[in-house]
Amino acid sequence: MSLRRGAAALLLAFASRGCVAYEYEHEVWLRADGSGSLNVTGRPGLWSAFKGGAATPEAARALFEASGLRVRRADVTRRDGRPYLFVAADFADVNRLAGSPAFPDLELRFVPEGGRLKLSGEWKRPAATPAPAGEDRDGLMAVRFHLPSKIYDHSNAFEGVERGNILSWRQDVSAALAGHPLAFGATMDSRSILGSTVTLFAWAIALALGLVAGAILLAVRKGKRSAAPRPA
Repeated sequence: MSLRRGAAALLLAFASRGCVAYEYEHEVWLRADGSGSLNVTGRPGLWSAFKGGAATPEAARALFEASGLRVRRADVTRRDGRPYLFVAADFADVNRLAGSPAFPDLELRFVPEGGRLKLSGEWKRPAATPAPAGEDRDGLMAVRFHLPSKIYDHSNAFEGVERGNILSWRQDVSAALAGHPLAFGATMDSRSILGSTVTLFAWAIALALGLVAGAILLAVRKGKRSAAPRPA
């Protein structure tokens, strides 16, 4: 019975870790060349507090496109009956996001350093935007990165390196609205996991073909020696 209870508690712990709901979140899929895609989801009140302006799909689309992103989707979703503004977009250079009209709340650098790639930055509410009141001050907010290569170190990611090279940083909404920055950072390999895998696979194929070719050549030479007439 104790083993069953322990297993149930362990399963519950893992489930709770994977089912955290954020009231405002930036989720970024980053490539080694600095391009990538992102999703931004947040309550309308929090969206206005961090981005400024109207929290509508039309206004968000215009804001992101004015910042050089290609918007794939902009609409309002619902969770537990509450509205959340959602935008999915692609970008050519993550370094151009910081301080753009769509990201006045973001400071970010993604640069080569010492033969590796270094990500650093912080997420902070601009002082000029009004903070919401009431229930919009409850809950958690987060910034999450899906990184493209082996991670060597990170700056206090909440759960360390998660599956698929994911790093997450989270903060209480109330602390963020009070102006406390959410700092993040990581150091990773300059070669993407996909690129390294493809290169390794190509070398394996080349080695296998070389071995096959060598075996065939050896067999042909042996056949020629066997077929050659012997001196009387």
